[in-house]
Amino acid sequence: MGIHLGRLATLTVVAALAQGAVAAHAADVQRPVTAAAPLPSGWTVTIGAELGATPSFLGSKNYEFNGMPVIDVRKAGTPRQFRSPRDGFGVAIIDNNQLRIGPVGNFVMPRWQKDDNALRGLGNVDFAFEFGAFAEYWWAPWLRTRGEIRQGVGGHGGLTGDLFADVVVPVTQGLTFSAGPRVSFATATALSPYFSITPDQSFNSGLPVYNVKGGLKSYGAGAQIRYDWSAQFATYIFVEYERLTDSVANSPLVRRRGDPNQTGVGVGITYAFDIPDLW
Repeated sequence: MGIHLGRLATLTVVAALAQGAVAAHAADVQRPVTAAAPLPSGWTVTIGAELGATPSFLGSKNYEFNGMPVIDVRKAGTPRQFRSPRDGFGVAIIDNNQLRIGPVGNFVMPRWQKDDNALRGLGNVDFAFEFGAFAEYWWAPWLRTRGEIRQGVGGHGGLTGDLFADVVVPVTQGLTFSAGPRVSFATATALSPYFSITPDQSFNSGLPVYNVKGGLKSYGAGAQIRYDWSAQFATYIFVEYERLTDSVANSPLVRRRGDPNQTGVGVGITYAFDIPDLW
């Protein structure tokens, strides 16, 4: 009888241990499923505005206040991307946090001869919309390079391109300083409406006939101080210097009535929010 009771006790203990092991194994199998966080979906849209003092037209020695919209779109769950005031409006189709590639757009404000005496006799130039692509690469967490190439429609019908580099330095929590060089290129078709002088324009303005050539348009540098008040709100101040060069700087409009040194200063504010996938 004692032997049977001992066997019964042994079997009971073994069964209990086996049941516990099965339960523990089931818990281990289920744990990753219950603890897994859902993958982010949708997009983060950043909108904002910039207000600044800039030359009244490219090449002018006079200044005016103007405002510009700001928009950026990125995949939800990805970190906020650095942006300089010279960047076009782009959406990264390829984005692995180090390399970003996608379509980009920009627009050039119209130039009205009534807005500046230096433009008298040259006529008006309409809005120009520019569409193309950008590529951005982070060589280090503090060093970004970016290139853009765009085709113009409207005020001009040529190709424009920009190369930027920025050193991005966190100063304190939420405060970031950035600065770096800029270089811009353009074809003659893109530059002609703004810097060439036709025979009719020469007769009306008193400036000599001139045909601008494509190539290097300008070089310069920019700097920005940005403060992120929260994950949604940010404000910044910036300064951008641009030196017109080569054929652009030799235009009679710039040499006789303008200035090849172009500086813009301004402030900006942005707000970010999420939207769901639309497809």
